[in-house]
Amino acid sequence: MLRILQEQEFERLGSGRTHKVDVRLVAATNRDLMKMVARGQFRSDLYYRLNVFPILLPALRERREDVPALVTHFVKMFSRRMGKQVDSIPPGTMAAFQWYSWPGNIRELQNLVERAVILSRNGVLPNPLQKSPTRPIILSLNAQSSPLSINWEDSDRALILETLEQAGWIVGGPRGAAAKLGLKRTTLLAKMRRLAISRPIHQEETDVLALAPASIRREHPLSPLAFPKF
Repeated sequence: MLRILQEQEFERLGSGRTHKVDVRLVAATNRDLMKMVARGQFRSDLYYRLNVFPILLPALRERREDVPALVTHFVKMFSRRMGKQVDSIPPGTMAAFQWYSWPGNIRELQNLVERAVILSRNGVLPNPLQKSPTRPIILSLNAQSSPLSINWEDSDRALILETLEQAGWIVGGPRGAAAKLGLKRTTLLAKMRRLAISRPIHQEETDVLALAPASIRREHPLSPLAFPKF
């Protein structure tokens, strides 16, 4: 292998004839080869011959914005292969796909989408993560199904709203929405501002706040003005 990579030639076993090759080798791995080289588990000379033009692809959990497009692609691929029609992906299902940790990366996503297409009924893609023990959070969104081209921000907003409701609209702390989503408190607050998410106030609470002095309204935990303090 080293000779092929370096000299672009090789000899068959038992033959004295040298064969020239003109190939371009593309190698992929999910392991840290530099650490393996340091531990003596991978040959350093082979590593440096392979490492001509490295392309580092982040794990799927680090590029969640790519998940909707991948899910849509796999749904179309498997529905066409199985002869099944899948017209919509509920926001809760798409949100579950986006916020799952994906230890198996793209292959795990592909397998779960295939399972979901198999289990689909009436053109709606079910959530294959519903009963998964490794699923980070529990979703029970009561939202209408949306087309396959569901907007990433829509599903992101739906997931954050559902998690906030489950956490009693508490953002920080070990039982807060940020911890459930695996985000920092400041990151979640920034997302909420960007997506225009604020805690709803019931009519009775609004009437009480309207009668209170301005300083109390500003400090009241149910007031939108006080929301960033969570």
